[in-house]
Amino acid sequence: MTEHPVPAAPDRLELGDGSRWTGDRLVLVDLDAGRLLTAPAEPGPLTELLRVDEPLGAVAPVAGHRGRWIAAAGCGVALLGPGGATTWLARPEEDTQGRSRMNDGVADPGGRFWAGSAAHDGTPGAGSLYRVDHDLTVHRVLDGVTVAGGPAFTPDGRLMYLADTAAGLVRRYPVDPDSGELGVPEPFLTVPADEGGPDGMTVDREGGLWVALWGGAAVHRYLPDGTLDHALPLPARQPTSVCLGGADGHVLHITSATTGLDAPTPEDGALFTARVPVPGPPTSAFRPSVPLPA
Repeated sequence: MTEHPVPAAPDRLELGDGSRWTGDRLVLVDLDAGRLLTAPAEPGPLTELLRVDEPLGAVAPVAGHRGRWIAAAGCGVALLGPGGATTWLARPEEDTQGRSRMNDGVADPGGRFWAGSAAHDGTPGAGSLYRVDHDLTVHRVLDGVTVAGGPAFTPDGRLMYLADTAAGLVRRYPVDPDSGELGVPEPFLTVPADEGGPDGMTVDREGGLWVALWGGAAVHRYLPDGTLDHALPLPARQPTSVCLGGADGHVLHITSATTGLDAPTPEDGALFTARVPVPGPPTSAFRPSVPLPA
């Protein structure tokens, strides 16, 4: 049985996002403020791990390098170290027409990092998806997305879900686990506009897809055939990301945002937790095959 979500910290973030369970702790971002945060094991205030001078969309840990992260940040992808030391791998969104920024990002089970982008003004089709390979090279693999949410991968790494929040659409892509190449996508689900827009996502050990519904005050779990399995209402109107973690993998963590709300409620912008029946794996780490820049 799924519990009702409860706030896990007193903090209220303007744009909380990028929740990831790293195996021993939860990390999340305060996106526009460029802050990487961690939550205590018991309910309590969030702790800042680092801060950068760019919007920070999401991170993944770098395998074998405690305290270093690969990040979707600003106009590109960067390696972050203690104190926010930043090494840019690429800044491809600097070359796009209009003002764009990176939005969400995650490592796949094979150890590559994937990051999406969006235009600040919501220009349709202005967003892209990038893949960072083990040799630190950055490739644009998709374009024509308006607001790239997710992506999320099945535990075997052979399927990727990518949301276009503004379009209310989630597509599913076959993935070659050896090369990271994407196959022909198929529409997985369309969320009606009055139910919100699909944003951050995660996949549990049974292949169920958990989706945060921006503007919908809910998180949904969908079965692999696209059937809605469970709707989890929230007291926050703008959930942004979800991940599964905790000691047994059964804790669903949910971030939310107050940005754009004229009159936020006391629970808008909160980090929530709820126990769920099906566990999920910790977030995958980025696994470089070459030495990292100093």
